Amino acid sequence: MQYPVSPKVGPSRFRRFRLFSPILAGATLRERLIGCLGALLAIGLTGVISGYLFGQGPHLPLIVAPMGASAVLLFAVPASPLAQPWSIIGGNTISALMGIIAAYFIRDPIIATGVGVSLAIGAMSFTRCLHPPGGAAALTAVLGGPVVAGWGFLFPFVPVALNSCILVGLGLLFHKLSKRNYPHVVPKPAENTHQTVDLPSAVRVGFREEDVDAALEALDETFDIDRADLGRLLQQVELQAVIRSNGKISCADIMSRDVIAIGEASEPDAARHLLLKHNIRTLPVKDPEGRLVGAVGLRELSMSTETIAHAISRPAVARPSDSALSLLPVLTDGRTHAVIIVDDDYRILGLISQTDLLSAVARLLPKEDNAIPAVA
Repeated sequence: MQYPVSPKVGPSRFRRFRLFSPILAGATLRERLIGCLGALLAIGLTGVISGYLFGQGPHLPLIVAPMGASAVLLFAVPASPLAQPWSIIGGNTISALMGIIAAYFIRDPIIATGVGVSLAIGAMSFTRCLHPPGGAAALTAVLGGPVVAGWGFLFPFVPVALNSCILVGLGLLFHKLSKRNYPHVVPKPAENTHQTVDLPSAVRVGFREEDVDAALEALDETFDIDRADLGRLLQQVELQAVIRSNGKISCADIMSRDVIAIGEASEPDAARHLLLKHNIRTLPVKDPEGRLVGAVGLRELSMSTETIAHAISRPAVARPSDSALSLLPVLTDGRTHAVIIVDDDYRILGLISQTDLLSAVARLLPKEDNAIPAVA
């Protein structure tokens, strides 16, 4: 978010008064509001459900304090490795168990708290469920007083594990309804679609996984981000830098405007004829109103002997004003041969093939006197 800076106040001085500093990378206002709503609903319902199942009274707290911290991670940073379902359930439960063990064997509460939190960190680390609120769960188990002491070794399971399971269940439902990626699943790395041992074309140049590992080892710090997410982020940074440097070239500048297309009610033979006649790999399919409904190629047509409607695949699309170089990841994925340019009503305006983009990129290369001669 950008803030207007007064001419009388320098940028470095103004930054001291920013409302949210520091702020999580990528945390938009919408994301923060969604997090607030999710925590409101989940914490409230967790208490209600726990009370319904086990009743209310001093013998059992409806919800333990560490659930508040768990809700912060679950709804504010759902992509964090520390906020995944096993991290929340396992981290809170195991940590509470470590706290109970420490309190049982160590009578001095001061020493017991230190040992409990220490054991909790070690146990969470080895069971791959590191969760910061687990430290609070361990402290609660040690310093919880007569209520916790009365439940003894059942306390990590009721109410801690119970609260954690309910919270995660509500979180799964909420994130699904809000269309968030939770549990956070990192997309699989690019694969060579030609089933050879070569690296995918998109990752043959630039940094590789071993470079990320070497950088993390050199920095010698732990970051709250999945290693695979870190690689995806760096790749996106590279792409954005290329787009920024050459952002003046839009899709409208390089797209083919005389697009060969076919109606969705046409016969597969007619589509094969157009693909071969015009030597193209992607044939847009449109409805009677001229709007794009999909695309077909020879591969899709080889699997269908009925109508084109049975062979339609989901096309890659873009807008005329989009940066042409933003299509690089799509057109180098080993599967997509062309991107169809459409307007807001999904009417076909043009098409950009791999050849079109390659020609545009070639024009951006620096001209040198000792350039390699073109291959005849």
